[in-house]
Amino acid sequence: MAAGKSRTKSTSVSTYLRSPIGYLRITGNDKWLQAVAFCDQPGMQADAVPDILKRACQQLDEYFKGQRRKFELPLSLRGTSFQKKVWAALRKVPFGRTLSYGGVARAIGRPYSGRAVGGANHHNPVAIIVPCHRIIGHNGRLTGYGGGLWRKQWLLDHEKKVSGR
Repeated sequence: MAAGKSRTKSTSVSTYLRSPIGYLRITGNDKWLQAVAFCDQPGMQADAVPDILKRACQQLDEYFKGQRRKFELPLSLRGTSFQKKVWAALRKVPFGRTLSYGGVARAIGRPYSGRAVGGANHHNPVAIIVPCHRIIGHNGRLTGYGGGLWRKQWLLDHEKKVSGR
C-alpha cells in the first residue's frame, strides 16, 4: 500500500427490485456489484443505497422493458479460477442466443468439462447480468436454473422477443 493511503472496508448492502419474474435482491458496495439473486419478498432496504446498486436496478429495469441487451456494471465475483472462466464465457453469449454446457466447456478450452460448467453455472452469484440462463442442454432442452426453470424459460422467451429471433 502506498504511503498516505488507508484501506477502508466497504460494507455490502442489499436493495430490492420487483421484476416481472419476482423480486431480485441486489447486493454490493460503493465499488462493486456482488450479487443478484431471486427472492420471495423484499427484505430490509438499506438506508443508503450505493450508486452502483442504483445503476444495477436501472439497468435491470431497462432489460425487463426490452431497452437493454448488455449490462455495464463493475462486478466483484468470488469463485474459483475455473468458475470465473466460465462466468466470463457466459458474458460472451449474445443476447437472445443460447449455448450448451459443452459449448461453454469448449469455449474455455476444457472440452470435457460440461458437468463442471454446469456446477459453475449453478454458483453464478449474479443472475441475469452474468447470463447463465442462456446455457442449455446439448439436446436443446432446458436444464437446471437456480431461480426455477419457469424463470429461465421466461428470460429466454423475453430475449427472443426483444431480439426478434
